[in-house]
Amino acid sequence: MIESILSISEFKADASRLLDNIHDAPTTLVLTQNGRARAVVEDYEQHRAQQRALLMLKLMVQSERDVEAGQLVPQDRVFADLRQRLAADAPQND
Repeated sequence: MIESILSISEFKADASRLLDNIHDAPTTLVLTQNGRARAVVEDYEQHRAQQRALLMLKLMVQSERDVEAGQLVPQDRVFADLRQRLAADAPQND
């Protein structure tokens, strides 16, 4: 992924074109103010994909901790509980 650095004033002067560019190519814009990084601009879908990947990593770490601690539940019990919850939440046709 490409990372570009520009000042806030440069971004403001050409925001529409820059937003089109980051939508078309996976680029991250680092905006600076007084020479210091202040914000990051990236395509929304790119951001969502990164957030989903981060969530998956967090779930994997938590799962590894559960396994190490011996906090395991048999798969058939997990699915039975889910089916029961779904059945309880399903709208009743009277």
